[in-house]
Amino acid sequence: MIQCHTWSANDAFACLNWITLLSLQVTIEFPYVFIQTLIYSAIFYFMASFEWNIWKFVWYIYFMYFTLLYFTLFGMMTTSVSPNHNIAAILAAPFYMMWNLFSGFMISRMRIPIYWRWYYWANPVAWSLYGLLTSQYGEVNEHLTLADGVHTVSIKRFIKEQFGYRQEFLGTAGVAVIGFCIIFAVTFAFAIKFFNFQRR
Repeated sequence: MIQCHTWSANDAFACLNWITLLSLQVTIEFPYVFIQTLIYSAIFYFMASFEWNIWKFVWYIYFMYFTLLYFTLFGMMTTSVSPNHNIAAILAAPFYMMWNLFSGFMISRMRIPIYWRWYYWANPVAWSLYGLLTSQYGEVNEHLTLADGVHTVSIKRFIKEQFGYRQEFLGTAGVAVIGFCIIFAVTFAFAIKFFNFQRR
């Protein structure tokens, strides 16, 4: 009887240094996500009529890059902690729903009940929105008319009072999105190394 052996990723880890191999799997995503970010940002930034300022454009590319990157790494992570892609999709769906709900887009942080605000701060999409809106509107002193049609307020003050976004917190938001990328990449690496769903 002839025994057949199927070469799998788990066999590759036995032959290669697993840290090197997983680092390459994560690193290969960087240029692809960067190209996607440049194409998307070049189109959307001008369509949205954001102020043409080189620093605001760089901040926009920065936050979009790391947003797309942590979504990519989150997908890799959920795939690595589950036996197949169908279960990975089931695992990821509740996270996407909760991230959207508590991102500050549908319900601003100021209106989220105090006992749920911890989830806002643990939410990567909330940090992305914080960085994107603060980098574009955090220094704008132009006035906008409120819903009553009578009163006006500066955009800078509006996003601070309505959403709690402060310009001086922009750097922290920039570090936070990098942190989520690192968390998802490290979790992916350890799950690939230590979870073996092919054992029978």
